[in-house]
Amino acid sequence: MLNTLSHAVRSSNLSVGRVISSAAAIIMSASIIAPMIAQQQESERATQELSQSTGIHHDQLGVYDKLWRDRLEGVAQQSLTKAESTVQANGAKADVAAATSAAKTAIAGLDGYKKLDDSQLRKQIDTTDAATAALAAAGVASDQKAAAAAAAAAAAAAAAQANANTPDGARAAAQSIMASTYGWGGDQFQCLNSLWTKESHWDYQASNGSSGATGIPQALPGSKMATFGSDWATNATTQIKWGLSYIKGSYGTPCSAWSHSEAMNWY
Repeated sequence: MLNTLSHAVRSSNLSVGRVISSAAAIIMSASIIAPMIAQQQESERATQELSQSTGIHHDQLGVYDKLWRDRLEGVAQQSLTKAESTVQANGAKADVAAATSAAKTAIAGLDGYKKLDDSQLRKQIDTTDAATAALAAAGVASDQKAAAAAAAAAAAAAAAQANANTPDGARAAAQSIMASTYGWGGDQFQCLNSLWTKESHWDYQASNGSSGATGIPQALPGSKMATFGSDWATNATTQIKWGLSYIKGSYGTPCSAWSHSEAMNWY
């Protein structure tokens, strides 16, 4: 009697165990299958909406998907081409290095666009376009900065030339050039000052009506001074450089040239 009762209990326990195991299996299967079912339902819903919005039967949507993917890849290629062109146009500008680096990183991410799914591809296109726009803007700012610097340098050069074109400015320029180029000091400058004061009063527009001699050093003809610059007629510094070279080659020093001028009334 006891053995029979024990056997019945064991059988009952095994049955309960089987039921519990089966229930657990069903629960585990549901946790795996449920998301798959939900995903399938979402896909079907999206397909139905796409079919309704495009008027294309759902059996033909594969063709539509192919056309959409081709269009998306075309946009990616355009984005890539524009980014590469923008990098090429601005990459040499040192002050846009950070923007250039960001654009290159975006290009690298988009380069293998055929391997990206639609979602990843759209995101990478947006990232690349944003990096390209940022680099283009930085390039424009760099160009404007360079243009402003060039304009400032040109204005400074024009101001310096205007100053050098005055008698006092021409004297200062001559003293600086003769010291740096020929090693002549203050004594030689005194001779030069006497010589060119006599010749032209340091007026870069001076012209001798009878001989045709021109400029501060009274070159004859004035076009000789073009060997030191095409602006010889309007730039006192160009005239001074030519005149000092002429004195060096013909007399050795300004004092020798002045001595000759005093004796002969010309040099």
